[in-house]
Amino acid sequence: MTFAALDSALLGPLSATEEMRAVFADEARLRAMLTVEAALARAQAGLGLVPATLPAAIAATAPLDAAAIGRRTALSAVPTIPFVKDVQEQLPAELERAFHKGATTQDIMDTALVLQLRPALDLVAAELDAILAGLSRLAAAHRATPCVGRTYAQHAAPLTFGYKVAVWLAGVSEVAERLPEIRRRVLVASLAGPVGTLAALGKDGPAVLEAFAAELGLGSTSIAWHTRRARMAETGAWLATVLGAVAKMATDIAHLCSTEVGEVAEPYIPGRGGSSAMPHKRNPVSCTVILAAQAASRGYAGILADSMVALHERPAGAWHAEWHALPPLFGLVSGALREARGLAEGLTVDAERMRANIDLTQGLLFADAAASRLGGTMGREAAHALVEHAAGEVRRSGRPLRAVLEAMPEAQGVALDPAFDLTPSIAAAGPWVDRAIQEADAVRALLATPAG
Repeated sequence: MTFAALDSALLGPLSATEEMRAVFADEARLRAMLTVEAALARAQAGLGLVPATLPAAIAATAPLDAAAIGRRTALSAVPTIPFVKDVQEQLPAELERAFHKGATTQDIMDTALVLQLRPALDLVAAELDAILAGLSRLAAAHRATPCVGRTYAQHAAPLTFGYKVAVWLAGVSEVAERLPEIRRRVLVASLAGPVGTLAALGKDGPAVLEAFAAELGLGSTSIAWHTRRARMAETGAWLATVLGAVAKMATDIAHLCSTEVGEVAEPYIPGRGGSSAMPHKRNPVSCTVILAAQAASRGYAGILADSMVALHERPAGAWHAEWHALPPLFGLVSGALREARGLAEGLTVDAERMRANIDLTQGLLFADAAASRLGGTMGREAAHALVEHAAGEVRRSGRPLRAVLEAMPEAQGVALDPAFDLTPSIAAAGPWVDRAIQEADAVRALLATPAG
């Protein structure tokens, strides 16, 4: 039985990438735990606290049975306990006693998770970079493609499709820009012992921690983070904002794909987006995956925030609840970013339909510009009222706004041609497109900088 869509053979491939699923696989977790124990042994051996042969002996242990450890975890409540016993059984007696010295269950689990988060964040960074590149190209290609600007889902004023894409681009950029800080915050080692003081190692505790973190290429903290879970909460919140940024794009695209609008279409792949009942359908599948992931992410991010409320030196349940939240968030993000990348790189744009939709409301899209022209002679308030009255006549009669205004005595002598010219709207949008692309380029350079 499968309880989670991310782990389902049926739904998992839709929801998450295989690469991200591999990062959080049980086998990867056990390998990370062994890596943590070997690093601890090397750090302690370097200080003369354990035999120098222990690190190699740990590295030479045979692969562990995740299913067998899992069955015993049902009794121990944490997998570290059966894991430690299984490794100890493979070590010589003189080394077994030195294994896992000074560490506690949470040290091994948290540091192993951090080791998994490192490649997980690398996968996220690669997809964000590709999305920024794709959206930059799309915005540049349509820098001067006029389309309808919409507020409250209503036609508002003309802008360009490049500007609309640039808004998506800026939204992804501002979230991606925070990734280096997230890495710095979360990629830290945990080694603190049962209550956080590393008492079993005495005065050597701080030195062992620093050597341990260095062995793993991780940062260290001034005091135990067993019950300081801001790092995990911040990471979860950031992942949720990543989903929010691409969900903004997906929301717009799903609407623009609708039959009545028809301005864009998702990249065509035979068999994708169809209906079991309606052969003609091309449903926005990528948008659907993104929006579903964003909807699910809020609950997971909340779990991580709640886990910050930890009792004393080790809570009952709060830390364990994180296991249900952080890996799934990475899974959801991986699937959503894969789909967002496909949209950024392959969205089909119908510029002719965009132009036709500009004319759909008989010139009402230019009402603001017309009011501005009239305001120069009759005042802003009077001009606004006049154009509002004219708009009502357009809706009643179906006549073009320009014709209705030109027939009004109050508009006589006012040159209305510029008000119905798309050139100023296109020109106004261009610099903002350029700025968004420049910002994205800077963020991409930041993402390319090696972590640490």
